[in-house]
Amino acid sequence: MDASVWIVNLVILAVVLVSDLGLRTIGTLRLARPFITAAVVVPFFIKGAATSGHGLMLEVTGVVAGLALGVLAAALFRVGYDAQAGRAVSRAGLGYALVWIVVVGGRLFFAYGSSHIFGAALGRWMLATGITAGALTDSLIFLAVAMLLARTGGLAVKARVAVARARQAAAMSPAAAC
Repeated sequence: MDASVWIVNLVILAVVLVSDLGLRTIGTLRLARPFITAAVVVPFFIKGAATSGHGLMLEVTGVVAGLALGVLAAALFRVGYDAQAGRAVSRAGLGYALVWIVVVGGRLFFAYGSSHIFGAALGRWMLATGITAGALTDSLIFLAVAMLLARTGGLAVKARVAVARARQAAAMSPAAAC
């Protein structure tokens, strides 16, 4: 594994933890930032996605796993509505941070282990399945980006629901009837 896996994973971890931990408002920039990050990361680091065979299956599996992990991460957000600010807000804590740290740590361990611990066994498996190093690297990057984007989608949906509920409650309150 090359440095691109390390760089992508550490950048995504930093972006997520800085923007999500604690109480944060949910605005356009916060929801757009992961898409901007993905737009920068993918073209710069992807070696050329596999178009057939086991390499393509591995890359698709990376995307599916990333989506599932992103949904898990999004489930750990608490999202509400701040009436004073007139915006949705989220709160993410230790559980959320641990999901990201464990997933990124697992990907980094795999990247390290593929070169220093189980490289020969991995090489034999890649040869037997016809998976290239590029497809393996790309699948890890796809996993990271899909997790980031799924988490953002989940956050956007929760924010929309929180705003809609707050507007509905305000419309039904006795003060709104006067």
